[in-house]
Amino acid sequence: MTALKKLPIGIQTFSEIRQEGYLYVDKTPQVRQLVEQGKYYFLARPRRFGKSLLVSTLQALFEGRKELFSGLAIEPAWDWTSRYPVIKISFGGVARDLADMKQDVAAILRENQERLGISCPPEDDAGSCFKYLIRHAARKYGQKVVILVDEYDKLIVDNLDQPGVASQGREVLRDLYTTIKDSDEHVKFAFLTGVSKFSKVSVFSGLNNLEDISLNPTYATLCGYTQHDLETTFAAHLQGADMAQVRQWY
Repeated sequence: MTALKKLPIGIQTFSEIRQEGYLYVDKTPQVRQLVEQGKYYFLARPRRFGKSLLVSTLQALFEGRKELFSGLAIEPAWDWTSRYPVIKISFGGVARDLADMKQDVAAILRENQERLGISCPPEDDAGSCFKYLIRHAARKYGQKVVILVDEYDKLIVDNLDQPGVASQGREVLRDLYTTIKDSDEHVKFAFLTGVSKFSKVSVFSGLNNLEDISLNPTYATLCGYTQHDLETTFAAHLQGADMAQVRQWY
């Protein structure tokens, strides 16, 4: 009897899912369409809905990690000879004041500097360092930069009970994200995701060229699982389950 593949419960890293033999629902047809048809995107989805896994998938793709995509729809269609420098911004932990927020942003930028082998001038603020990173990564690697932002709004959402702190978080993020538009000539692709609609949050007032695909039917299944996925990819794990009842739950 063939052993069942492991369920990827709580795993947000594409490489771990692929290397450790977890079940994976192939989202690469939509990913390819996304990359081929635009440049700046925004996607809102609830927490625990697969956003971080999607961002991880995009990072692996642009970094040219072909071995992770073996057998997936995008493998024969992607140009694996081109590899792009990726700047990834992902907010973890909980920042409860302005100092914590600035510390978090500095740590994220420092991590990207180390990965890309680029050092920002020590006197640079976050926005200036981000701009320096984008420009110099494009120059160093000879390719435009890919920018991936996971949970763009976390500094705000985590502090909704403290309006003053949330407002400070909004300013920190606005200064950071405005840099993306200012660096357009060096950007290949940018994808930002979070739980709140960006039209309701003024952090993107300086980045008004984002295409919001949150309600676009073409990308409805870009994150999360469908009924079809349950009845096919996960069928072996759901033997004996009342699928009609499962459909009602979700």
